[in-house]
Amino acid sequence: MAKKTQAATIYLWEGMSKQGKRSKGEITGSSLALAKADLRRQGITPLKVKKKPKPLFGAPKKKITASDISIFSRQMATMMSAGVPLVQSFEIVGKGHENPSMQDLIMSVKASVEGGSSLAESLAQHPLHFDGLYVSLVHAGEQAGILETLLDKIATYKEKVEAIKGKIKKALFYPAAIIIVSFIITAILLIFVIPQFEAMFTSFGGDLPAMTQFVVYLSKVFQEWWWAIFATFGGAIYGMAQLKKRSTKFNELMDRVILKLPIIGDIITKATIARFARTLSTMFAAGMPLVEALETVAHASGNYVYTKAIMGMKDEVATGQQINVCMKETGLFPNMVVQMLAIGEETGSVDGMLAKVADFYEEEVDNMVDGLSSLLEPIIMAVLGVLIGGMVIAMYLPIFKMGQVV
Repeated sequence: MAKKTQAATIYLWEGMSKQGKRSKGEITGSSLALAKADLRRQGITPLKVKKKPKPLFGAPKKKITASDISIFSRQMATMMSAGVPLVQSFEIVGKGHENPSMQDLIMSVKASVEGGSSLAESLAQHPLHFDGLYVSLVHAGEQAGILETLLDKIATYKEKVEAIKGKIKKALFYPAAIIIVSFIITAILLIFVIPQFEAMFTSFGGDLPAMTQFVVYLSKVFQEWWWAIFATFGGAIYGMAQLKKRSTKFNELMDRVILKLPIIGDIITKATIARFARTLSTMFAAGMPLVEALETVAHASGNYVYTKAIMGMKDEVATGQQINVCMKETGLFPNMVVQMLAIGEETGSVDGMLAKVADFYEEEVDNMVDGLSSLLEPIIMAVLGVLIGGMVIAMYLPIFKMGQVV
């Protein structure tokens, strides 16, 4: 059970050094008494210590990213490997961080550790930044006396996982951006450009070609109902975002659909397998029991289809079934992964085999995303050509018709 500790506060101080020199600065502590005690330990006699006033309008704070947590883990591992005590490591890393929000987080964890909580308990008080996997690995490191080694593995793990997430975002962002840009360009043409041509055609008289009439009709619909169209488009995006936050069934449905998409589905599948292998390898290396590790891995898989399958594997493993047999029964893992894990179980090197699987699939995802970018370029040109070129042709058809008559 984690101990509740007071959040860290920044204090402004003025004091006298051992040499009799007057100085001032800032210090972080969970209470005024602890802040004064910390100053005395540094050889400073505190004369005035008070809470740092908050800005009038509240200065905006930078968001803490997964990269910040990864760098923090690497720095802590380096400090502890060099023999720097845990609390002092927090002090050095915290004060050296450029992100004020990250400084506050590190100092809050430091204050909790100084209050008597273990590092795992202190980190668990901040679940938004340190998930169950992170806390479990730190707890295992503390129990086994290899905290610096586990922190180094956590840093490597988070770097690899974030690299995969970046690739996935890149793969999904490209087509999504093109769809949005195409929609905006089409809307601009229909609302502002087509009406100019329509006014010119009206002065000519005569019948317009069917294609031109259709585009003019679309233009009138957009001019009259543009607010409803944009509101529907925005509402659909907002609604999907809210459903993704609140509905497990919607997430599972979307994940199933995404896995079946051509090319994108294959990339997501390989990325999920890479994350599964990397996470399980890291937890095995930390000496965590398989059943407990599988439960943590399931929640870290990033895909509800795989989460459900891995939880089923966990239940079967708990009854004594081999993990490679359970994986084969799900039908979600390629035969190569199943065979490599079977070899790992036979030779007692499951973590090593899983690490190799993760390396292989991370490289596959990397290559596929690069290939997708090359493949999408001609498709994008074709889509834009049909949309924009179609409207341009529709507008010039009456002019061509008039030229033929003349």
